[in-house]
Amino acid sequence: MSSKKDASTQDENQNNAETNTNAENLVETTSLPEDSSLAADAELSPEEALAKAETTAEENWIKYLRIVAELDNLRKRHARELDKARRYGVEGLATELLSVADSLEMALETGSQAPAESLLEGGRATLKQLQAAMEKFGVTVVSPKGEPFDPEFHEAMSMQESDTAEPDTVLFVVQRGYQLNGRLLRPARVIVAKEPAS
Repeated sequence: MSSKKDASTQDENQNNAETNTNAENLVETTSLPEDSSLAADAELSPEEALAKAETTAEENWIKYLRIVAELDNLRKRHARELDKARRYGVEGLATELLSVADSLEMALETGSQAPAESLLEGGRATLKQLQAAMEKFGVTVVSPKGEPFDPEFHEAMSMQESDTAEPDTVLFVVQRGYQLNGRLLRPARVIVAKEPAS
């Protein structure tokens, strides 16, 4: 029994010795560049070390000034681009609206001589043109007739009793609302249904 213990102890000791040898082989000493420069600096005279430190400080100061200048140029460029986006961001929409304005001007010029039916047809065409221009730029209509009342998108003008509509649903749209890419521009003004008095 003791011979088995001795054999297993010897095996453990041999394994530990091999592990330690492998670990020692894996560990390498690395010298950093700063170590060699520190050793070289130790050999310099104080005047030479001071001159070297001043040169390094001057180089770092120049690098700092360049980075500050680059950041300042970047800030100025972003400010110019933001100003340009503010000024000319609606250029596409304005271009689309020009054709709508042209249609309205033509309708006004010919309005006194044209029959009512053609004026009505021209008004419908102009409205379609305007709606297409708005949709192109992400402006969508909020017209919630028959939908449940939602205070985030609807403004209740009044409540009206109704036998046909569910309570708290939109009975009539007084004025349509609009969204710009999902953000509310103007809520829809609505009349909301309520239960009839019994």
